[in-house]
Amino acid sequence: MRLRYLFAGGGALVLALLFIEFLDEFFFGALEAAWPLIRDDLSLTYVQVGLLLSIPRIWGSVVGVAIGILGDVWNRRAMIIGGGVVFAASLLVVSGSVSFAMLMVGLLIFNPASGAFVGLSQATLMDHDTTRYEQNMARWTFAGASGVALGALALGGALALGLGWRELVLATAVVSGLTLLAALKLPLGGPSSGGGGYPTLRELRSGLAGALNALKRLPVLRWLVLLELANLMGDWLLSYLALYFVDVAGASKMQAALGVALWTGVGLLGDFLLIPLLDRVRGLTYLRYSALVEFALFVAFLLAPGLWPKMVIVALLGFGNAGWYSILQAQMYEEMPGKSGTVMAVNDVSSLVSGLVPLGIGLAARTWGLGGAMWLLLAGPVALLIGIPRSRRRE
Repeated sequence: MRLRYLFAGGGALVLALLFIEFLDEFFFGALEAAWPLIRDDLSLTYVQVGLLLSIPRIWGSVVGVAIGILGDVWNRRAMIIGGGVVFAASLLVVSGSVSFAMLMVGLLIFNPASGAFVGLSQATLMDHDTTRYEQNMARWTFAGASGVALGALALGGALALGLGWRELVLATAVVSGLTLLAALKLPLGGPSSGGGGYPTLRELRSGLAGALNALKRLPVLRWLVLLELANLMGDWLLSYLALYFVDVAGASKMQAALGVALWTGVGLLGDFLLIPLLDRVRGLTYLRYSALVEFALFVAFLLAPGLWPKMVIVALLGFGNAGWYSILQAQMYEEMPGKSGTVMAVNDVSSLVSGLVPLGIGLAARTWGLGGAMWLLLAGPVALLIGIPRSRRRE
């Protein structure tokens, strides 16, 4: 398979936008694999881990609504650059965290910065070619999946070298700053990047009204709900996967990092294969069948005895949910053409509720144990099986 599928219609701008997503997910992959280390280093409880996963996401979503609206009516380029500066600074705070409170502050800074730096970069990529939403979202997802996989592998490499999660996050901060400097000459805001000056009150009202009107449309609400529930088998599974391997499956911290790397690495292969597949197969049809397979695999994963059978199944799980985010997010962009910043704002509104999911899992784990709490994630594939329409009808 030729690499033209990855970067067709690319150029320096597209490559820069994809690398920004790669860096964001590299940090995410490293952090998720490092939770057993962070938990022990900072003496955290399940509830505190849940709070660290939930509160920064909710805060990022609150700020993200404004960022998304401004991204359609103001200078998107300035917002991406400013977000990149704060993005790198927040990683410095995370790398130096010595307590629950300090780590919380670092993540509270990171999430809205990621919304401006990474979220508006995705919106710019979608505006780059409005005829290939699913294909470009698949490329974006592949870049992110590459970052998650390499982040988990990099943590294992750092541990093998006698380093830790702090050094890895610090290195990510440095690379993020250098990437931003290298990309300053590119039109990072794309065609939606406005001129100088501040947005007018009329522009802000218009942007806010557009977001509120979008939330009143049933097709938009359908894709929002499915996006958030599908994420149960995505980011939220990944958030607790390393802890599950250590606390339930009896793995070492190095083996837990390997399990995360298997999930992300095989998922990366699935994301790569999906890019040309979407030129031949209807995305929603693929999604429906993959949800059925993922349901069966996750039940098998939770019931499988011993560590290594779970390792095999977790790799298949990573392959099975390839494309879930990219296909569903593409439907959102199709519903609101030319309003990529508003899509981001609407997504952040739904994230205000879904941000409580990891806290809920942490509370359930305190009551039933982490093994019992993980069964709640099956709501993801069930929602897709029920909610995906049989035909895609544009209003």
